Amino acid sequence: MKKSKWKSQLTSSLFVLPYLLLFIFFLLIPIGYGAWISLNNWDLLNPIHEFVGFKNYSKIFDSSSYLNDLFFEGLKNTIQFVVYSVPLLIVIGLGLALLVNALPRRIKGLFRTIYFIPYAVSVSVVAIIWLWILDTNSGLINQYLQNLNLPIIPWLTDMPWAWISLVIATLWWTIGFNMVIFINALNDVPEELYEAGALDGASRWQRFIYITLPSIKPTMLFVLITSTIASFNIYGQPFLMTRGGPGTSTKVLLMNIVDEAFKQRQLGNAAAMSLLMAFIMIIISVLQFRITNRKE
Repeated sequence: MKKSKWKSQLTSSLFVLPYLLLFIFFLLIPIGYGAWISLNNWDLLNPIHEFVGFKNYSKIFDSSSYLNDLFFEGLKNTIQFVVYSVPLLIVIGLGLALLVNALPRRIKGLFRTIYFIPYAVSVSVVAIIWLWILDTNSGLINQYLQNLNLPIIPWLTDMPWAWISLVIATLWWTIGFNMVIFINALNDVPEELYEAGALDGASRWQRFIYITLPSIKPTMLFVLITSTIASFNIYGQPFLMTRGGPGTSTKVLLMNIVDEAFKQRQLGNAAAMSLLMAFIMIIISVLQFRITNRKE
């Protein structure tokens, strides 16, 4: 009996082993190495890396250091994008899921595919598409506005249009993923609950509020956390579409980290900023989990 149990445990361990090895080599080791780099004065052109402890971290919180402005201005811009994009990613994603779910079965799969296709496109292609649409001088939308004798809109070169453009491009690119997740959650809600609600005289809105939303609450939390993390890691859209402009209004934290690492060649500072950013994301995710799961 014991031998059989030992063999079962060994077999289970072998199935987990590939994932465990990938997890160690591609996540734990890079994180550990990045933490070590953050404790050193690591110049890419200098083969000698002096150990400085937490000095790189202290410079981020030193108001007289350029790292302070670099980090907190980038963080402010990143949080702005998170605030603008995440509620829309959730609300529109759920709205599309409800609409697609209400379609006849024979065309439901077609619309799911249409909305999900942009998610399979790379960020560089997304940026090219939306630059072609939103370019101030030769963009498709501004050409139509000129043909209608209407003033053109500086989509990528003025505020708040730059943020609006980035949010629109991100929604178009990623909303399909959230929609599919919500559709799967909606399909798991027992039909008997809706039938009971209808018999009790509940309207469609009441059934949505008191049956649908509570039933998909775990999925809502998952989408909230993953959308927040993805929006916090925004880089490609502002880098390729606005170049962080106008000025530095859309220059997000990851852009500043990359500049510090590869333009200033200060990997120690960049690693410290990256780990601090990751710590902030963890705190935000934990707070979201606690708030959405508190007992009423």
